[in-house]
This record gives sequence, C-alpha cells and structure tokens, in this order.
Amino acid sequence: MAMSELEKLEAGLPYDFTDEEVDKRKLRAVEGCQKLNNVSVLETAKRQAMVKELFGSVGDNPTVLPVFNCDYGKNIHVGDDFLINYNGIILDIAPVEIGNHVMIGPNTLITTVGHPLSPQGRRQHLGKAQPVKIGNDVWIGGNCTILPGVTIGDNAVIAAGAVVTKDVAANSLVGGVPAKLIRTIENDLEAEV
Repeated sequence: MAMSELEKLEAGLPYDFTDEEVDKRKLRAVEGCQKLNNVSVLETAKRQAMVKELFGSVGDNPTVLPVFNCDYGKNIHVGDDFLINYNGIILDIAPVEIGNHVMIGPNTLITTVGHPLSPQGRRQHLGKAQPVKIGNDVWIGGNCTILPGVTIGDNAVIAAGAVVTKDVAANSLVGGVPAKLIRTIENDLEAEV
C-alpha cells in the first residue's frame, strides 16, 4: 500500500505540500494564529491559554507576541519561560523542541521544511521536513533564520541577523551568514547549586 503524503511528511520523506491532508494542518494553524494575534498583549492569561491550545506542549509562563505565525502548531514544544518576540515564525512541519528559558528576537524564522534544488522537484510541490531542537537558556537575536535539521545546544547565543545552517554547540556564540563560531561562552549556571 502506498504511503499518504502526510505519512511521507511524518517519515521525513519528500511529500507534496499541496496535499489536502497536509493543507488541513496549515489551515488549523492559520486560524489559531489569527485568533492569538487578535488578542491584546495586555490579556496575558488569555494569550497564554491560546498558546497552550495552539502548541503541542507548553511549560509555565509562555510569551508569544504578535504577529506570530506557524504551519501546524502541534509540532511546537516549548519549556518554561519561553519568549518569542514580535513577528516570529515557526514553520513546524516537523517537530520543533525548545527548552526552558529561551528568548527569540523579533523577525526570526525557525523552519523545518526545505524544498528541492531541482526545478522539476519544485514543480511537483515537494517539501522535506527535518526537526529543529533548541536547548535550554538559548538566546536567538533578532532577524535570525534557523534552518531545517539544526540542533542548538544549551546556553548558546545566536547573534542578530545570523542564518544557522548547521548545529551549534552548547555555550557558543555564533553569528553571520552562514553562522560560524565567534567564541565560547562561560556557563555561569554551573556555579549555581
């Protein structure tokens, strides 16, 4: 029996992103994001409840500022004290796991979906999803792009404007296009007991 496009997507295989089942996920997310973006940032409890409904799992004290958009929502899993600033986008075709105490700057894109280099593949509306994982105590500056399949280690800092194409080690400061190691950062949390 042939796999459905949704089964291909979930298996990490190329899939047709115009498929009706795949599109239903996006439409649910579009509606959820529109509702969330129409609630005042002053209505903290209401916004947090809507984030918990939209996302797959959410820790304590989530802050998602407008305008926020995602592709599915249920593939987004965030820990405690999560903050995504204005104009954040998480294209969560595949899972996006984000740890505790993570801050994401404005105009940042986290994407789990890519498309073929081949024009024929793009004409076939093919996409391929790869998960993104972000550790604890990570700060992602404004105007950053995190590409599919990337893992960012604990305590890392992504400099504003960076395009992260490869994994980032824990306790690292990276920046540039593509992002490269600038220096390591002291983990001053280890002194806390």
